[in-house]
Amino acid sequence: MVTRTQLNYIDWGLIVLLIINSLIGIAVIYSSSHHLMGNYAFKQFMWLLVSLGAIFILISFDYNILVTYSSYLYIVCLILLGSTLIFGNLISGAKSWIKLPFFQIQPSEITKIVLILLLSRTFSEFKGRSIKIIHGLTSVAAVCVPFLIVAIQPDLGTATSYIFILAGAVLLAGINKKILILFLIAAIVFGFLGWNFFLKDYQRMRVKTFLFPEKDPLGVGYHIIQSKIAIGSGGLLGKGYLKGTQSQLRFLPARHTDFIFSVIGEEFGFIGVALVLIVYFLFLARIFRSVGKARDRAGVYIIFMVAVLLSSQFLINVLMTIGLFPITGIPLPFISYGGSSLLTNSLAVGLILNIKMRRFVNL
Repeated sequence: MVTRTQLNYIDWGLIVLLIINSLIGIAVIYSSSHHLMGNYAFKQFMWLLVSLGAIFILISFDYNILVTYSSYLYIVCLILLGSTLIFGNLISGAKSWIKLPFFQIQPSEITKIVLILLLSRTFSEFKGRSIKIIHGLTSVAAVCVPFLIVAIQPDLGTATSYIFILAGAVLLAGINKKILILFLIAAIVFGFLGWNFFLKDYQRMRVKTFLFPEKDPLGVGYHIIQSKIAIGSGGLLGKGYLKGTQSQLRFLPARHTDFIFSVIGEEFGFIGVALVLIVYFLFLARIFRSVGKARDRAGVYIIFMVAVLLSSQFLINVLMTIGLFPITGIPLPFISYGGSSLLTNSLAVGLILNIKMRRFVNL
């Protein structure tokens, strides 16, 4: 349980920044979807309340307990991931969701948290200057199993995020030449297998049209072209809230999810985009600075992997909307619509709060 002393060390600034980014997302979600059935903005607001509640439940448990039982949580996640292939609901071409009585949940999102806990346990137990082959093989195997299951669904965007988590752990642990060669070989092998056996035709077309979207302006290239038009038409000050032509007239696909950054650019212009980026960078900077506040190696690994996960998703989504990265289906954390995504990212921040508020315990 949380003591009064520990409450004094809660990073309220980080919570405030999380809420600000989420509220920005809700406002833009409303603008881009208020004319659609579904009431997405209200649902996102309710998920924000649920996520904040989940954070305060999470911080009531010492994170070391979660790390200790991460192997069991990992097995549960694999069972849930496997069940989606059989019982999952097909949404946007992927069987990633399990329907419960009052809502749907995406196990592949929650798996991110469990992988962070599992890898922090694996790497924190090793105190050498660089990781050994056994640790490299163990970590690669632990990530590859859920990666393959999620890729089969298929949800390549979420599966790719698992690689970012692993990369964060490996980068922090240090890596020798043998391990580096091992990872490069694994990347080449999985790249070859993924391209030839796991990627769908439309996913391969996304990569092919990445550099030349104009070759298929009404097909695969349509998303990127409309996104560039939306952002470019915003100019310096934007067209105004609820006044974006590409989004309001429904030319821009996935405007409240993957391409929500395009709506920000169209309606608020360069100034609005700059302000959103500043707020987000302050949020990420506070997370990265938190790495030095952990009391043990497991805490350091957890915070760093969370920082790498959130920043990589943010960077790829922004680059995707301006045509500098292939469309991968990675949402903008805390801003794009998605209850499971918001809950997972909030729990990731909750782990950071958990670690920081216990940094003076038993010292």
